[in-house]
Formats: sequence, C-alpha cells, structure tokens
Amino acid sequence: MTSTSSPAFENSSEMSKVVFGMPVKLFWGYIAIAIFMTGDGVELAFLSKYIIDIGFNVSQSAMVFTVYAITAAIASWLSGGISEIYGPRKIMALGVVWWVVFHVLFIHFGLAAKNYPLILVFYALRGFAYPLFFYAFYVLVVQRTPSHRLASATGWIWSMFTIGYGIIASFLPSVTIPLWGFLTTLWMSLAWVIVGGAIALLTLKELPSQNKTAMPGAAKLLEISRGVTLIFANRDICLALIIRILCNLALFGFPIFMPLHYTSQNVGFTPEQWMRIWGIFFLVQPVTNVLWGIIGDRIGWLFQMRWVGFFGCTITTLLFYFMPLYFPANLGMAIFFGLLLAFTITSFVPMGAIFPMLAPEHKGAAISVQNLGGGIGNFIGPAIATVLFSASFDIKTVVICYSALYFIGGVLTWFIRNPQPARVPVKTETDLTSLSLKEEK
Repeated sequence: MTSTSSPAFENSSEMSKVVFGMPVKLFWGYIAIAIFMTGDGVELAFLSKYIIDIGFNVSQSAMVFTVYAITAAIASWLSGGISEIYGPRKIMALGVVWWVVFHVLFIHFGLAAKNYPLILVFYALRGFAYPLFFYAFYVLVVQRTPSHRLASATGWIWSMFTIGYGIIASFLPSVTIPLWGFLTTLWMSLAWVIVGGAIALLTLKELPSQNKTAMPGAAKLLEISRGVTLIFANRDICLALIIRILCNLALFGFPIFMPLHYTSQNVGFTPEQWMRIWGIFFLVQPVTNVLWGIIGDRIGWLFQMRWVGFFGCTITTLLFYFMPLYFPANLGMAIFFGLLLAFTITSFVPMGAIFPMLAPEHKGAAISVQNLGGGIGNFIGPAIATVLFSASFDIKTVVICYSALYFIGGVLTWFIRNPQPARVPVKTETDLTSLSLKEEK
C-alpha cells in the first residue's frame, strides 16, 4: 500500500485481511485482551476469602464486590460513547493507567494496611478501569471490521476475554498463592496488566477520521447521552436491549443454585465433580465463541440467536436441571448436558454485532447500550432466583422461569429489524473503495 492511499481505501484494505474471522491487523490487540484480563481477574478466586481472613466479616467482603460491580457497570455504559468520541486507543491507555494506579493504592493502603474504608474506595475506583480498556478495544474492532464479518470479529473478543478472565485467571492463583502468598500474587497481576496494555498500545492504530474529537463540547455530551436516549428513540435498540438482558440468565444465575442441586442426595455429585462440570462448561467457550461468530456471519445473526440461542436455551436449561435426576452421579452425562448448555449460550455472540449495526451513525452509543444490557443481565439472573427463593419456590421453578424467559426472548427477535448486511466479496481496489463508501454511509 502506498502512502498516497486514501484513508477510506486503507481502512477497507486492512479490513479485508481476515483469518478465521479475526481481522489480522488487530491480532495483537486480541492477545493483549487475554493478557490484560488475566491480570484483572487473578484476585477473583481468593480475594473475598482474604478480606475475611484479615479480620473483616462476610457482609463487608460482599460490599467490596458490590461497589466494584456498580463502578464497572457505569464504566461499561460510558466506554462505548467516549471511545467513539476521543478514540479507542486513548481510552485503552486511560484504562491501563487507571488500573495500575488504583490497584497499587488498593494493595498498599487498603489490603496491606487492613484499612477497610480504603479497600472499599480504591477497589471501587479500580472497577472503572477494565471496561475502559476492554470495551474501547471492542469499539476499535467495530470500526475496523467489515460489517458482514462483525460477528466473527466480536466472537474472538469474547474468546480472548474467556481465556484470560475465565480460564488463566482462575487457575493461575492455585500455583502462585502456595509459592508466594496472597499479596505477592496481587502484585504479580500488575505485570499482566502492564504487558497487555503495552502490547495493545504499541501495536494498534486507529483511524482518526472515524472518531469525533472535533465535535463541540455540547455535542460530545449529547453523543455520550445517546447511550440512554437511543433506547427510547430507536425501537429496535430497545428490543435488542431486552434480549441482551435475557441471553445470559443461566450463565450468571446457575452458579447461585445449581451446585446445591448437583450435590443434593437425589443427584449425587461431590463438590469437586460439580466444579469439574462447570469448569468444562467454560473451557469450551473460547472455541464455541469463535465458531458461532463465523457461523452467524454466514447463516444470519438473528436467525442463529433465535433458534440456537433462545429456543436452544429454552431446552438446554431444562435438560441441565432434569437430566441428572435421571442419570444420578453420572459424570459423563452431566458433562455432556453442560456442553449442550455452553453450545447454545455461546451462540449469542452476534449480539455484539447487532447493536452497532442497528444504529450505524452512533455505533459507540449503541455499544454502550449493549454494555448496559450486559450489566443488567449479570444482575437479573441471580435477582430472579433470589426473589423466587424468597417466595418459597424451589430450584425447579427458577429453572422453568429461566426457560420461559428464553422462549420469550426468541419470540422478540421476530420484532427486531434485521441489520445484517449482505456478504460482499472484496477482490479489487475498486471493490474496496466501493465497500468503504457503503460502510461510511
């Protein structure tokens, strides 16, 4: 490519280089996500126990995670809009610096000093950091990927997130804590975040023409506020928000009560066997996330989410509860039904492509709405279980409720406009320029 190529052509040329659904130019960004999220998730396996061990009670420990969840949800909502305005790379840099500063303060002045108010404050403030880094990269991927390949590209994002946050960060402390202890393991996580941040900032570039830095201040505030106003102004975005909230009911709800079901006398698994079943459920997701992204780009985003995601989860959530009753203590069968559940839940990967394409002129704001739905979704699954248990309903009733809500989500997909663009073969410079102009419109 010569230096005289137009930005539009350069963008399209780079976007055309895709391997297994991943934009090649963003390869190191994906690696950076896995490394950064490993550092961010290292403490999850032991932090609550450590807070209790140094003298605080269960309620105080729970409050630490509650305020963290609140700040992370706020940052997730804001990150899409501000990334589109100021540029994803700048927001990623802000996320790295913010994380490092408040992680150091959290460890040194909070945990090491056993100062509960500072533990609470600094951990909550650190909660703003990872969404800035992660979702800014999400915006960059949306900006740099052809629309007809967007589900594949976002599928890779969630695969890298799962590899770092869900897999490596879960197993790493089991090695480092016996060797170095709790606090040293927390200090070690700094290295992961710094390395991940450095890789991203040194290897990624953005196209300034796709950002909105030159907008007046009032217009920038208006653009950020679209993360809420789009919900009311765009009917399709509103419906997409509802199905975004529903899609992860089982993912976040099942860990609350399924261990009780699987280790009950009627089912007969040990706690260790349950953890193995749930661990394998996550272990396959990096692969299925990518596969469903590629498949969704070919067979249709809404079609896949409707039939495999919502109607599939309508069935697999029931199977995951009822089948162990018919095959008690049968680990192989339990793993099989866990894999079926993972297979259907990960088919929601195209959700990340649908939102920005429903509002192509405000993609950052649309991603913010998606993030808001994700935050509410993390809460709604456990909340439904809590409400029903408080009303004296049993686990079976909760699972049936989840299944019914998945069915409703599937029905709602028929009322959402299909935003998926047609697959466009890109072969020549003329074709690339034409595609670029279509994307900009």
